[in-house]
Amino acid sequence: MAKWTPRHEAPEPLEGPVVPTIIGGTVLWFVLFLVQVPFYGWFDDRDLTWWVWTCLAGAGLGLIGIWYVRGRDAAIKRDAARRAAEGDGGH
Repeated sequence: MAKWTPRHEAPEPLEGPVVPTIIGGTVLWFVLFLVQVPFYGWFDDRDLTWWVWTCLAGAGLGLIGIWYVRGRDAAIKRDAARRAAEGDGGH
């Protein structure tokens, strides 16, 4: 079997409002959890409690994601400031 070789350069990663996006997703997971908690008995009767706990896990993982992307964003800004101070112009 031949080794696969890419024919085109990989595109640059998309940069956008990463921190607000992760915060919004985390809030959404937590709101979904809160909406389902009053109906826990209904979910339990149908063996669907994993829906409730999945939402809570999504919110918890989202908190880790917020911590991570805030640190990443700060590191990118520090690096850009360092490069600007060195007179490199970003490259």
